[in-house]
Amino acid sequence: MPTRQRRGESAWAAPLMRSACAGATFRPNRLLKQMLVLGLGVATSGFAGAATAQTPAAPAASPVAQSGPPSPATPRETPRSGAAKPGDPLAAIDWLATPAPDAGLPGTVLLEPPVAGSARRPEVTVTPLASLVAPIGLVKPASTGLPVDLWRGSNAEALATLLASVPVRKSPAMQSLMFTLLLSETRPPVEGGERLLLARLDRLMDLGAPDPAQALAEQAGPTRSKARFKRWFDATLLTGDEQQACSALQDRPHLAPDYASRIFCAARLGDWPTAALLLEAAHALELVDSRQLDLLDRFLNPDVFEDAPPLRAPKSPDPLTFRLYETIGERRPTSNLPRAFAAADLRDIAGWKAQLEAAERLTRIGALNPNHLLGLYTERSPAASGGIWDRVAALQRFETALETGNAEAVSKTLPKVWRAMQTAQIETAFADLFADQLARIPLDGQAANLAWRIRLLAPTYETASHSPPPSQGRSAFVAAVAQGLPTQELARNGVEQAIAAAFAADSAAPRKLQRLLDNGQLGESILRAMQLFAQGADGNLGDLTDALATFRAVGLEDTARRAALQLLLLDHR
Repeated sequence: MPTRQRRGESAWAAPLMRSACAGATFRPNRLLKQMLVLGLGVATSGFAGAATAQTPAAPAASPVAQSGPPSPATPRETPRSGAAKPGDPLAAIDWLATPAPDAGLPGTVLLEPPVAGSARRPEVTVTPLASLVAPIGLVKPASTGLPVDLWRGSNAEALATLLASVPVRKSPAMQSLMFTLLLSETRPPVEGGERLLLARLDRLMDLGAPDPAQALAEQAGPTRSKARFKRWFDATLLTGDEQQACSALQDRPHLAPDYASRIFCAARLGDWPTAALLLEAAHALELVDSRQLDLLDRFLNPDVFEDAPPLRAPKSPDPLTFRLYETIGERRPTSNLPRAFAAADLRDIAGWKAQLEAAERLTRIGALNPNHLLGLYTERSPAASGGIWDRVAALQRFETALETGNAEAVSKTLPKVWRAMQTAQIETAFADLFADQLARIPLDGQAANLAWRIRLLAPTYETASHSPPPSQGRSAFVAAVAQGLPTQELARNGVEQAIAAAFAADSAAPRKLQRLLDNGQLGESILRAMQLFAQGADGNLGDLTDALATFRAVGLEDTARRAALQLLLLDHR
């Protein structure tokens, strides 16, 4: 009867079983002993062969495995893996067939010393997760050229103080740089990010830019704190976009800056019963001062006070008080109020003269696009003469002459309009508007000299510097500044010498600012350089050199050149 191979038996065990069962009597104990002895013997012979290299290998019984007579002087190679080679005996237990390790290799390879150098606790390097904080800003770093970690490493309180105090009124280049710093998309410092954000919003309002302040607050999340909402609410009151802020206040009453704002927003959203109830509660509980209470009473009940005399105007109204006076028909002029209130005069509800005056005031500080000013100047014919009406008439006549392309007409109207722009201190805005057109008009004499100086105040100053007027003198140094190559030989006074020193090949930022740059505190170093420039423009020529050299060191070459040109060409400042 044929014997079937059992499951789990190896291929070599089946013949052994058959040979063991050839007798009449089957002895399982004897068969098991033979299998174990055979397996252990094979494994023992394998280990012995690896350990004793002097013993010559015995010839294999099988002719297939024997490839030639073995050399007695050659030791047997130890297999490098667990796989069996042809001719090696087989083991019943797998782990017994594992070859012994090579005696030439070390037992353990350690990549570090087994004993610590000291018993002290190892130092742990902590890296703040600043990269997880979302950047805040309206202009991408690719457009401004400033890195997203502009404020890295600086103290938020120190930055807030600098943002609030750096003077920029006398230099259009510094105004432009300040707006770039305020609106650039940057991450706040690791600590004090809220303080820095509020300082950015406050400086934008101080510069007369409530529209960017409103947009920046909305991007940051105006309802995340009471301080943010207060600044957002004030900005919307001056831009005329308070509907959204009032809706947010209705959903989150705890954000209200004061009780009067809740009354105003309830009425603004059409909930007059709630507004009246809040007014009565404020009156009974004395939550609002008497002057503002009278103003709110007239706001909610205009028919009752139709024949009442006007209220006395406050000297320093807040945006809500200003809007309340406007709503009851007693609008206050903004000329003696902070710049942010001038933005309210740009709306259509203000008269043309008020719009012109507000536009000039905001353009003077760099808060208004020059094209907006030009649109107001040319909106209609002047209504009278003197003051701002003379400036409107002069600009309209110059623009007409420029459009005709008549060099004689341009030569006649250019000096008058330039004097008008100097009176309003908006020369740089005028240069931005008309420099390219002036470059195409063939002028001569004094008109050519004036046109060239105007072109140097425009963004295309370097192009203009290569075609100076025939008359030399100061124009040689000014042209060299525009090209970034002023020399001490061309300088004729202390200011020009200080500027030339800043553009020298060996110029560098002062040590104090260089330490900030070495620490990665780029934003703070720029703000401190702006402070130095303001002091230099007032007569401290050493600070002037340090400021311009710092601007150039951090890559603000265009700012350095334009600031120097404006300092030379805008004499009245």
